[in-house]
Amino acid sequence: MSPATQPVLDFKSATLYAVRLVLRSADTATLLRALNERLDAAPGFFEGEPVVIDATRLEQAPAWRELADTLQRRGLPVVGVAAADAWQPEIQAAGLAAVHLPAGRDAAPLASGSVHRDPPAAVPEQGELDIPAPAEVVAQAGVAHATADAVSAAPQPPAETGRPTLMIDRSLRSGQRVYARGADLVVIGMVSPGAEVIADGSIHVYGPLRGKAMAGARGDESARIFTTRLDAELVAVAGIYRVVDTRLPENVQERPATVRLQAGALSIEPLAI
Repeated sequence: MSPATQPVLDFKSATLYAVRLVLRSADTATLLRALNERLDAAPGFFEGEPVVIDATRLEQAPAWRELADTLQRRGLPVVGVAAADAWQPEIQAAGLAAVHLPAGRDAAPLASGSVHRDPPAAVPEQGELDIPAPAEVVAQAGVAHATADAVSAAPQPPAETGRPTLMIDRSLRSGQRVYARGADLVVIGMVSPGAEVIADGSIHVYGPLRGKAMAGARGDESARIFTTRLDAELVAVAGIYRVVDTRLPENVQERPATVRLQAGALSIEPLAI
């Protein structure tokens, strides 16, 4: 095909990384106050992350445009709104796209993250986070796909649990994201600040963990995070996350540690190695 007859554009499928903002109230003022409080508590943490507004739990509609404008001003572009079919005309009238996400844990869309649940008193800065397949590195069914800026990776033979393992034998720099779909993840090296490691199973970091680590991304509450040196920005297991914006206890800060769920809350414990 000559350059003159080549198409100037193509439509192709893509897997996108997005944050799912789950609404549990239809009162717009209440939502905006909670949103601003959560974002002020972790300034810049979600900045630039695309957002899907999940209103599937609501019986009444909030002010879509006001909510979307607030997110946009805070640096979170809105991809669309997941809501009841009856609300689609007013969502579209507000200039937003009505989207449908696959059902997942809690009978809600699985495909994204959220900043919605008020944290339990025992674990500050904690909430629910449902993680999709990021675009940079996706490992599934024995195949690894990577963009030019992503880390080269290859899935390893299944572990004793029957779950495969994705192994990264180098450090990850800021801006890189690795997702082990349906697998455990092993990183031999440092996870730098601004880097993200995500796995449907457990995460093992043999080096400093200074970025974000999210294990059990599709709801496996038995998943854990292990690292030889914990200094993370965020840790999450099965959608329960903690933003680490203050120094951790001395027995785990910059020491070998493990993160797991206990009674629905994150537990960060020293690792005896």
